[in-house]
Amino acid sequence: MNINTKLRLSFMMFLEFFIWSSWFVTLGTFLGSNLMANGQEVALAFSTQSFGAIIAPFVVGLIADRYFHAQRILGVIHLLGAGLMYLLYTATDFAGFFPILLGYMILFMPTLALVNSVSFNQMTNPAKEFSVIRVWGTIGWITAGVLISYFAWDSQEGIKEGLLENTWILAGVSSLVLGLYSFTLPATPPQAKSSEKIKLSEILGLDALSLLKHKNFAIFFVSSILICIPLAFYYQNASPFLTEIGLEKSTGKMALGQVSEVIFMLALPVFFSRFGIKKTLIVAMIAWAVRYVFFAFGDANEGVWMLLVGIALHGICYDFFFVSGQIYTDAHAGAKYKSSAQGLITLATYGVGMLIGFWAAGLISDYYTNEAGAHLWKSIWLIPSGISVLVLLFFVSLFKKEQINSPQ
Repeated sequence: MNINTKLRLSFMMFLEFFIWSSWFVTLGTFLGSNLMANGQEVALAFSTQSFGAIIAPFVVGLIADRYFHAQRILGVIHLLGAGLMYLLYTATDFAGFFPILLGYMILFMPTLALVNSVSFNQMTNPAKEFSVIRVWGTIGWITAGVLISYFAWDSQEGIKEGLLENTWILAGVSSLVLGLYSFTLPATPPQAKSSEKIKLSEILGLDALSLLKHKNFAIFFVSSILICIPLAFYYQNASPFLTEIGLEKSTGKMALGQVSEVIFMLALPVFFSRFGIKKTLIVAMIAWAVRYVFFAFGDANEGVWMLLVGIALHGICYDFFFVSGQIYTDAHAGAKYKSSAQGLITLATYGVGMLIGFWAAGLISDYYTNEAGAHLWKSIWLIPSGISVLVLLFFVSLFKKEQINSPQ
């Protein structure tokens, strides 16, 4: 792959995740401060990610893989997304906001697979080339967070003035740029013949259910769903929490999580090779429990270091569980179920697991809210920490030591 193609794909990946980060990180704070949403409404808004993840395989499997060039579908979706972002900017209450966001996420979630498809189509050795392209997505996510804090939209004064509504304009303009830019990307024609018989089980990854006959994989599969429950607490509550306790430039500080993601992504092959899959997954679940304890006892003054460490643990939490889990799944699936198995894990985690997690986080956030409208954050954060410990105990007691190929 020549340098020009690398640059073009890197910019595509940068914009893809810049758009998502532009509004997703501060969504909970925006809903509470601008639209006066309660915990269950915030949970419902975040659940649109899960609904999108469940529907995404149909879009990619039924349309992109069979009928149209991936880069063209990517362009059309982001152009439509720009218009929906403007409608979200103009929404004045949650009732008008939610259906637009739901429509947007049903469109957006398939683009995560489409940008990968466009990238892989240009590579001769994805194992070595893809990470160099994908890291620009993380850089895009970080950049959006830093910009929001730079413009002070997430400052105490900015929130009072309703400036977080500007995040929708930022995302909309970026979506417009990527929509137009997508039509200039290298051609990525459909790989499957439109005349081939469509198998619903293959699209949803259900063909890979036979892998659950392997006890270790079944334990990993259930653990993956369960660990997404505490993960949802982070996505849904971290921004409102940091804002409510008075941490300035919280969105920029939350970008530390993605910086750590890059660092631990580089450390993962060494750790994985030396300690194996079981210990790698255990370290991730311990990190989850610890980060929420730090959130429970940290504050914006002397305890700010606990908050920053909790944010920085995101790299271990995500990379050591989900990335190593993808490698583990790939090793079990083999050539026959390679795509189906990854689709099944995505459906189970971002679809089922996160959906349960967002719902639970909303209920618990409402339950631990006092009459003045302030959240009892210590109680809220100790619950996902406890869930993480329970998932850890379940995994440790049932998952047997197993040797698989380490990532290259």
